[in-house]
Amino acid sequence: MTDAPPNREQIEYWNGPRGDFWVAEQELRDRELALFGQAALEGAAPVAGERAIDVGCGCGATSVALAAAVGERGSVLGVDISKAMLARARERSASLPQARFELADAATFPFDGSADVVFSRFGVMFFDDPPAAFTNLRRALVPAGRLAFVCWRSLADNGWMSVAFDAVRAVVASSRPLPEPGAPGPLAFADPVRVRAILEAAGFSDVALRPVEHPMPLGGGRGLDAAAADALTVGPTARWLVDATEDARAKALAAVRVALAPYARGEVVELTGAAWVVTARAGRSAT
Repeated sequence: MTDAPPNREQIEYWNGPRGDFWVAEQELRDRELALFGQAALEGAAPVAGERAIDVGCGCGATSVALAAAVGERGSVLGVDISKAMLARARERSASLPQARFELADAATFPFDGSADVVFSRFGVMFFDDPPAAFTNLRRALVPAGRLAFVCWRSLADNGWMSVAFDAVRAVVASSRPLPEPGAPGPLAFADPVRVRAILEAAGFSDVALRPVEHPMPLGGGRGLDAAAADALTVGPTARWLVDATEDARAKALAAVRVALAPYARGEVVELTGAAWVVTARAGRSAT
């Protein structure tokens, strides 16, 4: 009998229907997350000739952006646990020889220690053991290497998640308990004190967290019905409904539509999205 691999639940989750769904919705998700990804890229500040790692690269939008920044003299390694999403990432970067991809868990992958920057757009909040995972990522960097990622703040700060989640919880029971604070998932890094402690324990220094807020368009500007359907597929709402019956899903959809109606402006439904852009350095403080 062998021990279960780290992050097994996440590996199974993203290699099931959820991974296929994100591939199908890739263009919509990229539009929703674009401003947050750009803020994280600004924090990473990649330059020509550098070597970058994109953790939880998904369908490859940020890997393509990193590849453009580092140019053909640099390199980008996109790492993800989802086969379907990596296949899409490879398609999108076929004309970029500096970009390559690895089906692997970044928490345990044996990086060669040559990266100048480790980057992630909402891909680092799912580790079972964050200190161990970030220790591994710190070892991926050269001694003066940089870390930059974006992660969600609290549920209360993120109306695009909380409005739908509260509406669904009011009408649908779930066998899934509410996640413990800090549990692996979209909101695992909401607490800035915890984030700083994890990174410092992993050997990072000069840890900084910058709050960013941007509107989150739900449903791709296709109206209230599309926004309500979209809201059921993201964040804690999606996980709450994993085992829901068709009748429960119909009730949830109706409740979310009512809850989102006040935020509709024509065909556009936008709510607040709030995140941290986290930056740090490998090794000792530069100050």
